[in-house]
Amino acid sequence: PRVTGKRVANAVQERVQVAGKVLVRGGQPLRIHGVTYGPFASNAQGQPFPPPERLADDLARMQAAGINSLRTYDIPPEWLLRRADEAGMAIFIDVPWPKHLCFLEDRRTRARARKAVRKAARIGRDHPCVLAYSIGNEIPPDVVRWHGALRIERFLAELRDVAKQVDPQGLVTYANYPPTEYLDLSFLDFVTFNVYLHDRATFRRYLLRLQNLIGDKPLLLGEIGMDTLRQGELAQADFLAGHARTALLLGLAGLFAFSWTDEWHTGGYPIDNWAFGITRADRSPKASYHALRELFEQPTAALLPEAPRVSVVVCSYNGARTLDQCLRSLLALDYPDYEIIVVDDGSTDATRDILSRFPRVRAIHQENHGLSYARNVGLRAATGAIVAYTDSDCFADANWLTHLVDQFHCSGAAAVGGPNLTPEDGWLAACVAASPGQPTHVLESDQVAEHIPGCNMAFRRDTLAAINGFDAQYRKAGDDVDVCWRLQQAGQWISFAPGAIVWHHRRHSPRAYLRQQADYGEAEALLRFKHPDKFNNFGDGKWRGVLYGPSLKGPRLDGAIIYRGTFGT
Repeated sequence: PRVTGKRVANAVQERVQVAGKVLVRGGQPLRIHGVTYGPFASNAQGQPFPPPERLADDLARMQAAGINSLRTYDIPPEWLLRRADEAGMAIFIDVPWPKHLCFLEDRRTRARARKAVRKAARIGRDHPCVLAYSIGNEIPPDVVRWHGALRIERFLAELRDVAKQVDPQGLVTYANYPPTEYLDLSFLDFVTFNVYLHDRATFRRYLLRLQNLIGDKPLLLGEIGMDTLRQGELAQADFLAGHARTALLLGLAGLFAFSWTDEWHTGGYPIDNWAFGITRADRSPKASYHALRELFEQPTAALLPEAPRVSVVVCSYNGARTLDQCLRSLLALDYPDYEIIVVDDGSTDATRDILSRFPRVRAIHQENHGLSYARNVGLRAATGAIVAYTDSDCFADANWLTHLVDQFHCSGAAAVGGPNLTPEDGWLAACVAASPGQPTHVLESDQVAEHIPGCNMAFRRDTLAAINGFDAQYRKAGDDVDVCWRLQQAGQWISFAPGAIVWHHRRHSPRAYLRQQADYGEAEALLRFKHPDKFNNFGDGKWRGVLYGPSLKGPRLDGAIIYRGTFGT
């Protein structure tokens, strides 16, 4: 489905959920176009929020700009949440407690934090507008070092449990930032980072790093912003629009611009020496308001500077069980110029009948010659400048091609791959996904890959043809490893797009899993003879990079090395 900034103007009925690296509501992707809201001077009820009439006006102005989410820095009152429910506005609640203190040494401060989280969850559980509870925000690095990262992680996990006990369906996150990126907060539903980097290239590199660090969870930018008093309103508009475009093209779940308005109070005093708002204190719009409105109105694919034609190739042998779902997902891709080619490699099941129901799909039927041969048939039939491969037991995210093409454009690489995630297929599939030998990517850095899996890989067509495509001796597996190594031997390099997601059904039985591993073993034997320099004397593969994926999770026997910088920040 297409993800745009346009919001359906009805009351919110369903809670936001997590699906891989995407936030969804009602089964549809929800791309967060947010602004931070407050704190404000206390209203007549003593609440750090504007009066209801001002809120109503703010919501109307936000909706006109395609803004669909607010981040508050205090627990909103019931009346505000009701208004948000009616307006269809998602609310990200930042739970306030004194996290700048050495709170683990003070029982009362810890109790205060638990009480605040419990209060937020009790108020929010009856309001589907609540996007998430943020159980903390930017604990200072010196506090983390004083208490130790492990104790901080345990306390945040405790706060997460408090929220879940009160509101089991509510999402829980923590607003982290670069000085403490090393905190292991994998128990959270999704990851939030506040990132203030003005240089766009540095910003992009850091987001790629975060995407790879967090794995298969959504990444949300909790704050990005620029002060117009020092930088100017036009510079702020260019900054916010450019950085938001970068974040969305990298597959982030969305962002919150800091902030909605220059009206801002903290510690009981107005802040008048900063002006981060996209509107002024009187709510007159700045240039950034209009820049974000224009950006938020566009689907993600429209943010690309160019959209070359892409040929999507699916090679299938007796893949009828999942082929229909695969093709439906490919036909729903939100990309302006692509074709779908299916190479039926001598299937004896219902593959031909299924393909006949999809007139937009170009079907090529042949005798069984093996996977690599079929991939080459697809390559020769392709008319796109880029050829993207996936498998018939996969289904793609709507923006799969957009994120691949964006990484091609920004990296100049010969090939780009993406992650393959496991869908909800029951406990057996989850066990298989966590077992050794799953297709995964190998990264040498945040942007350079040594290997990308065959179920999610794309190539510049001319470059792939120049190395004669795939080696036909690899009939069942190993073709992706071989082609990656040959590309690098030819002086090319491979990149990785962490937002370019396909969902990959794992083997549905222990027998099927073991058969797959036997095929992998056969392919590895072929690889060892062709690429002896890639294996040690015991026959084990030698990788320069690091393997990623759920089957590689587990306890570390060595401690993490943390580079804290000259001033520990």
